[in-house]
Amino acid sequence: MKHLICASIQFNISLGYIDANLDTATAALQRVAQQGARLAVLPEMWSCGYDYRNLTELAKETPRVLEEMQKECLKLDLVTVGSLPELEDDRIYNTAYVIDKSEIVGSYRKLHLFSTMHEDRFLSSGDHSLVIDTSIGRLGIAICYDLRFPELFRKLALAGAEIICIPAEWPKPRQEHWKTLLRARAIENQLFVIAANCCGIQGKLDFTGLSQLISPLGDVLQIAAEENIELVAKLDFSEMESYRKKIDILNDRRADVYGTP
Repeated sequence: MKHLICASIQFNISLGYIDANLDTATAALQRVAQQGARLAVLPEMWSCGYDYRNLTELAKETPRVLEEMQKECLKLDLVTVGSLPELEDDRIYNTAYVIDKSEIVGSYRKLHLFSTMHEDRFLSSGDHSLVIDTSIGRLGIAICYDLRFPELFRKLALAGAEIICIPAEWPKPRQEHWKTLLRARAIENQLFVIAANCCGIQGKLDFTGLSQLISPLGDVLQIAAEENIELVAKLDFSEMESYRKKIDILNDRRADVYGTP
């Protein structure tokens, strides 16, 4: 596949209101599918946001949310990535699910919990990375704060990821870090990055939006402002292949000196 139309879906998450967020997400998926998108990325914890007080009850609804998304993706011929609260035993994880049409083909539990906002008090962290083959290509997955850990992204690149999908809830005060790190992760690994942030105000937090689709050369193909929006762009894989041949970063690494992630 030389070209692929992809989408980043940005919206203001209604804190704790699963059905309202599900309606927003499915309507957005329908719109991007009409524009030819085959891959769509949703924000972090998109079904409910970080409603910590009610997170256990909200996580119990995730199987229902996933079932609805599977039906929608089958109907629209879409692959989607977005994170939701996952309840297992007495633990809750921030888990990104990869849905390929009617199937959940992979899941990734957020590795790096943002202790500054006390995520580690309410959530458990994952213990593995994820690169997964789908009907539209090989995807690597990261979530929000993971963006600050380049070791993870290099591991995904070495495992053959062509696109890294990043659901996020990244706040406005650190928006310059968001923009810089997204481009850096794309450039240093010579792959596509699709980042879907939320927007709007939740409690005391103001989320920046600025969802983006970025090329392996670091070109910003699409960038959002701060409103509800769907970004759609065509990814050119021949450009990625050509650039990797021209500047062979992955093969020029000195793993004998600094190791392998």
